[in-house]
Parts: sequence; structure tokens; C-alpha cells
Amino acid sequence: MTTQPMRSPTAEGVRRAADKIAAILPPTPLLPLEIAGTTIWCKAECLQPVGAFKIRGAWHRLTDLSKAERAAGVVGVSSGNHAQGVAWAARQLGIAATIVMPSDAPPVKIEGTRALGAEIVTYDRLTGNREQIARSLAEERGATLVHAFADPWVIEGQGSAGIEIARQMAERGLGEPRRIVAPCGGGGLSGGLALACPDAEIVPVEPEGWDDVKRSIAAGEIVDVGPNPPPTACDSLQPMATQQINFAIIKERCAYGLAVSPCEVEAAQRLAFQRLRLVVEPGGAAALAAVMAGKERADEATVVILSGGNTDPSAFAKVLTSGA
Repeated sequence: MTTQPMRSPTAEGVRRAADKIAAILPPTPLLPLEIAGTTIWCKAECLQPVGAFKIRGAWHRLTDLSKAERAAGVVGVSSGNHAQGVAWAARQLGIAATIVMPSDAPPVKIEGTRALGAEIVTYDRLTGNREQIARSLAEERGATLVHAFADPWVIEGQGSAGIEIARQMAERGLGEPRRIVAPCGGGGLSGGLALACPDAEIVPVEPEGWDDVKRSIAAGEIVDVGPNPPPTACDSLQPMATQQINFAIIKERCAYGLAVSPCEVEAAQRLAFQRLRLVVEPGGAAALAAVMAGKERADEATVVILSGGNTDPSAFAKVLTSGA
């Protein structure tokens, strides 16, 4: 396994990532949405080429690999969105990619990853250790491990969304974002946004029962999900715990985290479809769910990240009809 020297992610790294991403991808839309008489702004990362913001961190990470590292390939770990981001970047750069994915990942994500040319290795989410599997594969093949959230390049790349948000709000004469509410799994996006927008309040949102980051912030130290977490449709927000590289930023910049219920998530999915004409997966709708449920205050300087749209059609259809 090849590893680049571990370092802390930086604001300068976020700006460099933003420049790299701007050179290949247009900014995702920043859309107005009225909630209880207040207009908030929704960053539609579900419209990325792979359907999620994860393309940002993957591109920043893989484009910084050396020629020798590119030749040896990469190994990623993901339930699907990071998988597709790494696979997309790898295909663009001619790098072999292997992705360790849970066997219960949504079929649309597994199929999307495979269609991008990546090799897929599956594991059982509750009994297998994905970190060990991925590290063993990387060591065996001499490949570079591209972690889904605990990687400085990945954190910086995700933060490029914050650079875009600030520019888009400035173009609209709205000033700096005051608050950015973001879905949170391992904390790569929340950490990156904190670096990108140092004057904004960053609010991570997780599904109920998987709210380890929320509890870690309250405890002042990393707390894992614990035994027997409940089933959740938010497959993209299911790491068992954040890691120190992420928490070092989050504990300094995030005053609190929030948790949302399955019903609140489904209501947010329906609203995004009805009012914004967007397909948003459950995990991607978590931040909007928190605002809709009144768990987070909102004003016209509040931005909500719609982080992904990779959901199975049948599952999404059930969400839409359940609210009819």
C-alpha cells in the first residue's frame, strides 16, 4: 500500500481543490426555497455527474497522486457515493479503482460504480470491518487507499462546495453564508465546509440512531454509534464513528449537531421533488429535513446542502406516494 504523508487539511488546500474542480465541472445550482415564510438556499449537489458531492474529494485526491501511485491504482471504501466519485475520477485519469462496498448498498449505487469501470468487493456492513478489508487490499496490490472521509485531500475537496456557495451568494448580493446545514456521515463535508467558510455556522445533520457526530460534539470526544443501530434509509450516512482528522475541525467549529427521523427525511425528499423538481436520496435530504422540522433556525443567509440523489426508483416512488 502506498500512502502520502498524513497532514492536516487546510483552507488553502480547499481553495486549491476548488480551482481544480472549477476547471472540469460547472458549479452546482444554488436554488431558493421558501420554508415557513423564509427563503433559504439549497445547494444541489445531487446534480453532480455522479449524483453526489463526493466527486469533489475524489478528484482532488486522485489528481494529487504521483505517476507511480496512479500506476498502482486506488482502493476506496463506500456505500456508493464516494465509490462513484472515486470511480469517475479514476476513469478520467486512467487509474485502476477497486471499491469495497457493503452488500446491502442500494443497487443503483453498485450498478453506477460498476458502470464507471471500478472493481467491486462487497462485505457485510454489520459483521465485516471495511477498513481492514480495504487496507488489506491496498497493501496486497500496492495501491493507494482513498478514504471516504478521513483523508485531508478528501476533506479539502468536499470543502470546495463552500467556495462555490460563497461566490454564488455574493453574486446574488446576499453576502457571506451565515449558516450551512449539511448531511453528515463521517464528517468530511462538515469539516471541509468549516475550512471553506470560516465565518459561517456549520451544522451537521445525521439520521436518528446514527448520530455519533452529534453526540461526539456534545461529549467533546469521539463517540461511536454503539451496538445494534437501527435500520436507516440514509445509507450514505452510516459510518460507525468519525475519525480524529475530521473531529479536530468539527469540535472547534460545530457548536452542535442534529438528528432527524425517517419521517422527517421522507418529507424533505418529497418537498425537494415537489418544489425544486429534484430527486434527492434519503441521506442527501437530511439537512433539509432538519430545517423543515424546525430543528434548525433559518434565514436568507442559510444554505442547506442537498448532498446526493442516488436512490433506487422504486424506493423513491414509495416515498412520494406515502405522502400523497
